[in-house]
Amino acid sequence: MSEQYGILLVSHVAELADGLTRLLKQVAKDVTVKAVGGAEGGGIGTSFDKVIAVLNEMEEPEIFAFYDLGSAKMNLELVSEMTEKNLFICDAAFVEGAYLTAALLQADTPYEKICEQLQELYVK
Repeated sequence: MSEQYGILLVSHVAELADGLTRLLKQVAKDVTVKAVGGAEGGGIGTSFDKVIAVLNEMEEPEIFAFYDLGSAKMNLELVSEMTEKNLFICDAAFVEGAYLTAALLQADTPYEKICEQLQELYVK
C-alpha cells in the first residue's frame, strides 16, 4: 500500500515540517513523507509554487495532505485543482493526524479505516 499513498506536510515554518517528517519516518520507514515549509525566500508562510513542486516530485497517485494553519490549507486547495493526483486534505490535528496516518499506512491499513480513525482528530 505504501506505493499507492504518500503524505505531504505543509507548514508555515520549514523546521516544523522537517521535524514532523523525521518523527513520521520513525514509525513509517516505507511510507513516502514530503515536507514543504516556509514561504519563498525562507520566511514564515506558505508558497503555492513550493507545494506544487514537492507534490509533483511524489510518485504516489494518492496523497494524504496535512497543514498547520489556514493559508497552508488554501494553498493545498489551489494545488488540488492543478494536479491529477488524488489529494486528500485532512483537517486533522497536524502532528497527531499525520503520525496516525503514517503508522496506519505502514501497517497497510485500508484507506477507509484510516479516514475513519482520522475523524476523531479533526479540528472543528
